Amino acid sequence: MTAEVVVTRQPPLRHRVPLGPRGPLGLLVDPMTWRAAPYLLISVAFGLAWFVILSVALPLSLLMIIIWVGLPLFVLTMLLWRGGAMLERRLLRLTLGVTIPDPYRPRPERGVARHLGWLFGDPATWKDLGYLLLLLPLGLVEFFVSMVLWACCVALMAQPVLVALGHTTVITDRLVVDNLIESLPWALGGVLLLAATLYIVRGMAWLHGTLAVALLGPGDEARVMHLRASRARGVDAAEAERRRIERDLHDGAQQRLLAVVLDLGRAQAKLDSHPEEARDLLAQAHAGTKAAITELRDLARGIYPAILTDRGLDAALSALAARAPVRVDVSVEIVDRPPAAVESIAYFIVAESLTNMAKHSVATEASVRVSRQDDRVVVEVRDNGIGGAEPRPGGGLAGLADRAATIDGALTVESPPGGPTLIRARLPYEW
Repeated sequence: MTAEVVVTRQPPLRHRVPLGPRGPLGLLVDPMTWRAAPYLLISVAFGLAWFVILSVALPLSLLMIIIWVGLPLFVLTMLLWRGGAMLERRLLRLTLGVTIPDPYRPRPERGVARHLGWLFGDPATWKDLGYLLLLLPLGLVEFFVSMVLWACCVALMAQPVLVALGHTTVITDRLVVDNLIESLPWALGGVLLLAATLYIVRGMAWLHGTLAVALLGPGDEARVMHLRASRARGVDAAEAERRRIERDLHDGAQQRLLAVVLDLGRAQAKLDSHPEEARDLLAQAHAGTKAAITELRDLARGIYPAILTDRGLDAALSALAARAPVRVDVSVEIVDRPPAAVESIAYFIVAESLTNMAKHSVATEASVRVSRQDDRVVVEVRDNGIGGAEPRPGGGLAGLADRAATIDGALTVESPPGGPTLIRARLPYEW
């Protein structure tokens, strides 16, 4: 099964519009270029279709509101353009590589009035309308520029072929291409124009994607809700951690130290009359003191391990792997250390994942990989166990998601029955 534990149901705060690889050759072999190029040519058709639909449906429904027929027609029109915006988001992901989640407010459970308020009061509904209306003029510009550039590229690069077939190209009265030698510079110019066209295509795709993110993506309200939910989960996680520390102190070290005090008191009382028993009680108190120190050390390590502060993630995760009951391969592929909060959460995600693996997965080996992808620290813990792990409220995996939520992170769990299990966390590199 695959489960994703995210900070909130609202979309992520940041969206990146890919610019593509550097260099003409990289753009030439990049599949995204050849997915963006046809989209820039056909987006004008989508824009024209939506312009015709909306220019007819909107005035008609508004005029008919006076006889009440227009209200359901207007609602249907709104649902239609919201559906068109949803389709456009999926199309943009396939063609331009821009991932824009649906930013709509949660739908109410019941009530016609509540549904109408949800539909009319959601800013994303009206931003969808603005994008669909802008799609026609934007598509016209993209279509015209793309057609001119691609036509010129093909015409120039095809000159040697045309000359070989006996065709003569007349550019002006004095500029005629009728032999192979004269056609080669034009073909070279076509290659140079192709390189420029690739940059222009990706530039137009970037501009189109940026506009789509601004109009089809989450607005400030979604960001506020996202931050509010992240803060609430962070507070809950901190409160749960405080209660755990109190419980561990009360049930563990405090009880052991209390037993040490009692043993020392009994030893003091029997020191003169029964020295052998006093000696045994002192030995028992000494053992209890060492056990209490061990528990306090483990508790301190659970709060924030000293090795993480001193030597960073690589050494801290290697220490975790050394204490694991199975072989664990550790790979930390980051150069600069992230902030302490990010390091701490990454450490505890690995620690809890390895603990769960030892308890439930029946795994014989595991791997831990920490890498950087753009502005994110990606932590992956994989094992070859029996699988079936899933986040449950109040469980360990849900607690890891709560930790990640405090810094705008997300946790994904992939654990089909039979295994393997992959726990992946994406944390911000800067916090």
